[in-house]
Parts: sequence; structure tokens; C-alpha cells
Amino acid sequence: MSHRCRGGVVSARASGRKLSEPSLAFLLNAPALLAIILLVGYPIVYSAWLSLHHYNLKRPRLFRFVGLENYVGILGSEEFWTALQVTLLFTALGVAIVVVLATLIALLLNEPFPTRGLVRTLVLIPWAIPPVVNGLMWQWIYDAKVGALNGLLVSLGLLAGYRGWLSDPTSALLALVTAHVWNALPLAVILLLAALQTIPAELYDAGRVDGSGGWRLFRHVTLPWLAQPLLVVLILQTMLAVRVFDLIYVLTAGGPGTATTTLVWQTYLTTFDSLDFGLGNAYAYTVSLITLGLALVYFYLLYGRGEFEV
Repeated sequence: MSHRCRGGVVSARASGRKLSEPSLAFLLNAPALLAIILLVGYPIVYSAWLSLHHYNLKRPRLFRFVGLENYVGILGSEEFWTALQVTLLFTALGVAIVVVLATLIALLLNEPFPTRGLVRTLVLIPWAIPPVVNGLMWQWIYDAKVGALNGLLVSLGLLAGYRGWLSDPTSALLALVTAHVWNALPLAVILLLAALQTIPAELYDAGRVDGSGGWRLFRHVTLPWLAQPLLVVLILQTMLAVRVFDLIYVLTAGGPGTATTTLVWQTYLTTFDSLDFGLGNAYAYTVSLITLGLALVYFYLLYGRGEFEV
């Protein structure tokens, strides 16, 4: 009996040796890969398939294949172009402000000063707040009757009376951009600060020996070193700005009128208000293609011309 057991163990070990390491690694990772395919891959494929069909839950029996008709309809609709303009304006303002402020704050936090550790910790607070809670906080700040912003400006004599910041088309978009910047800024600061801390001190010492001042050191040492991190920040911030939903849902609901109706909000209205899942998925893929296009533009501007070389 014992000999049989030993033989079985030996044969099992021998057969185990025949399994190569890549094959064993694949078998061990197969459950995780299958889970990723089911949880990520299937929804992507299914939503792409739905975008090629007419599928409205109000009239489910009219489900049929329409090819690219949904995409053609989007490009021919006034709602799309209005939402695209709002999206591009919101993204341009948000990304530009975040990148500039994040660079300045990262440069400041990279310098030694008292309580630097505390300040670095406080910078993370806006990022740690959930988006919906962030939206509710800014809703109170912008409130037309008891808002903190109105109270501050009136007490300083900069405003004659309380005003509805979210009821005016121009101020509503700017208010939305401000709330987004406050929430998205810490991530950019962290990435740029981490990049600044990897710059060898010898580069600055060599520049000072050559007589370079602060601006020349920034232009020829710091900025080229930050080229790749800046590209990452630009892409991430563009993705964050384009897909902003929580703030719009809490603060403006796309209004007043269509002043803050972005492509993501238009996708939400089409899918869950009109229950047009075919057109809604086509909107979603259109937004994804626009985001990818912006990312490719960043790659070209930063690297296609060869201006930022370390």
C-alpha cells in the first residue's frame, strides 16, 4: 500500500516537472484572466454591438440592426455639437488650470520649508473626498441664499447682494470647472512632485556652474525632465475632465439650458432618460474616440516635434 502511495507521489511529481513554467503561470492566472474577460471584455463587446442596433426600451420589439446609423445620427444632431463645444471648453479650462497650478504647487512642495510634510498631507484632502460629497460641498458654497461664496463676497464688499451662481450659463460652467479643478488637482500634484524628486541634483549644480539662473534651470533642466510626467498628467486630466458626471449630476444637471451639458451628460440623458440604449452606447463610444484623439494630439505636440528631450 505504501509502495503504491510512494509511486503515485513520484509519478505526480514527474508529471508536474513536464509542465513548463509559462504553462503553469497561465493555468494559475487563468481564473483571473477569465474574470477580467467576463467583467471588462464582455461589456465592451456587448455595448459596441448594441451601438450598431436600434434598441429603445420604450419600444423593445423594434430592436433591429442599423449599422452605423446611430453614429451618423449623432454627427447630424445639434445636441451632439452643442455638447461637444461644452465638453471641449470645460476640458480645456479644467486641464489648463490643473496643469499650471499643479506645476507651481509641486515646485513649491519640492523646496524645503517648515511644515512641508503637513502641507503635502493637506494637499491630498480634495482627492480623498468622494465626488458626490465634493459636489454637495460645492452646492452649499454656490447656494444662492446661504452660500459661503456669496457671504464672503458680500462681506468684503465685492458683491452687492447674493446671486445664483449656478443659474447663470457663464458662471455655472466656471463654477463647475472650479469644483472639478479642486477635486482633480491633488493627483496631478502628486505625479509632478514625484517626478521632481527624481531629478539628479548634479544637473542643477552643473547649470549653476555654467551661470544659469532660476528660469534657465527650469527651462533646460526641470521642464525637459517633466516632459513625460506632464504627458501622463495631461492624458489623465483630459480623461477625468471628459468623463465628469458626478459634479454635473449634483450641481447643475446639465443646466441652465444646455450650458453645462457635456457629452457624458448627453450620453446619460439619451441612455437613461430616453431609454435609447443603442444611441446611448454610440454616444459612449464617440466620447471614447474623442478622448483617444486628444491623447494622440498630446503625444504629437510633446514628442512629434522633438522639443522635449532629456
